[in-house]
Amino acid sequence: MYVNQQSHLAAYAATDQSSRGRLYSEPEPEHRSCYQRDRDRIIHASAFRRLEYKTQVFVNHEGDMFRTRLTHSLEVAQIARTIARALKLNEDLAEAISLAHDLGHTPFGHAGQDTLNTCMQPYGGFEHNLQSLRIVDQLEEKYAEFDGLNLTYETREGILKHCKQSKAEELGELGQRFLNGQQSSLEAQMVNIADTIAYNNHDVDDGLRSGLITEEQLCETALFEEHFTYVLKEWPKLERKRQVHETIRRMINELTIDLVATSAKAIKAANPQTINDVREQSEPLILFSENFRAKNLEMKRFLRDHLYQHYKVHRMTVRADRIVKGLFEAFMEDPLLLPHEKNQRKQLRLENKQQLARRVADYVAGMTDRYAIGEHERIYFG
Repeated sequence: MYVNQQSHLAAYAATDQSSRGRLYSEPEPEHRSCYQRDRDRIIHASAFRRLEYKTQVFVNHEGDMFRTRLTHSLEVAQIARTIARALKLNEDLAEAISLAHDLGHTPFGHAGQDTLNTCMQPYGGFEHNLQSLRIVDQLEEKYAEFDGLNLTYETREGILKHCKQSKAEELGELGQRFLNGQQSSLEAQMVNIADTIAYNNHDVDDGLRSGLITEEQLCETALFEEHFTYVLKEWPKLERKRQVHETIRRMINELTIDLVATSAKAIKAANPQTINDVREQSEPLILFSENFRAKNLEMKRFLRDHLYQHYKVHRMTVRADRIVKGLFEAFMEDPLLLPHEKNQRKQLRLENKQQLARRVADYVAGMTDRYAIGEHERIYFG
């Protein structure tokens, strides 16, 4: 029998007792909390394994030292658990949300998502948060009694970071907070910012490692300049890669400390007594101070202008657009090109164009970078 070890949590944290449950009723796990079960199901999901070969910024096969969606998700989970412990929130829920938040990403990162969204415009569009939810609710096929992973409401709530009103109306209870102007759990709010901390700082590392940006350029940002200058002064003879790592770890640490301190003050001022009190707040309670919000935003803008729009990254974006668009158009024109398990003739005859487009989007979005490149070559070049 699982022994409840959640008594140390704050009254407003998510707990097994306060959970809104699962879509399909199941017996409670004997040796795990409900959120540990969620985390374990996510780790064993096929979509989670495929994150190893999906782009963060650099296409996976361009170098084995760059981040992928998988390593990014692990880094988000590490930061999120630290913050959760400091604020007495549920670490297991924070970890589950962190590991699942990018499951719906297409190959080739945001470039692939933008192209697939354009292709899907006549059929309702494509959005990776909704696709992550679709994966855990429907597309994973592992369990005898239900489709998907049957995760708790709280994990699913955290996966769905944002949602258009038109889509929210289709999601029942899960979409109500977007319609009513309510907040998600503190764990979900916190993972959202941990995600930002992780990708900003680790994109700095990958950008420097690739040679597409330099330390001198990064010193245009207050966050990097402050810590890099300190590291150079304290360890002037340290090799460059260790100076960079020392700088980045100090940036992550400072952002995390500020987030914890500022959020703790906001929580104390709001004085929520339950997780439902958190949801009724008009504004999020997990946030940076104004100073660090500005520093983080400055870094985000720097990366957009100097890394994500670098001509070498843009070349990958153009190639990704061609591959994703080509795959989508080929499968829509001739659905029998889909793999056997996805192109059963009887089922295809029963589908309208909208249903076929969603089936194609599911298939393309689930591809890894390498598989998408291979499929495109097999279809167009034999």
